[in-house]
Amino acid sequence: MMKLPRVECPSCTRSIAAGMVAGRLSKGRIWRHDAPDTRRDTTGHLLSCAGSLEIVDLPYGQMEIPISEPEPQPEPADAMALF
Repeated sequence: MMKLPRVECPSCTRSIAAGMVAGRLSKGRIWRHDAPDTRRDTTGHLLSCAGSLEIVDLPYGQMEIPISEPEPQPEPADAMALF
């Protein structure tokens, strides 16, 4: 499971997760979130913060995907005898 980096929303300054943008390695899209003070409009619908879905710079080094290579197994001493 990969954790998304958190960035500051330019509108509400809250720390919000940002997902990668295809084709733009250093950019991310802020996840949709509610405005801090306003949760619903007059009709009862949830309101998103104005900074939701905005494209921002990702923190350097936080979107690197670790690649682990398996440790090489030593060959048995009688490996040639098996052929």
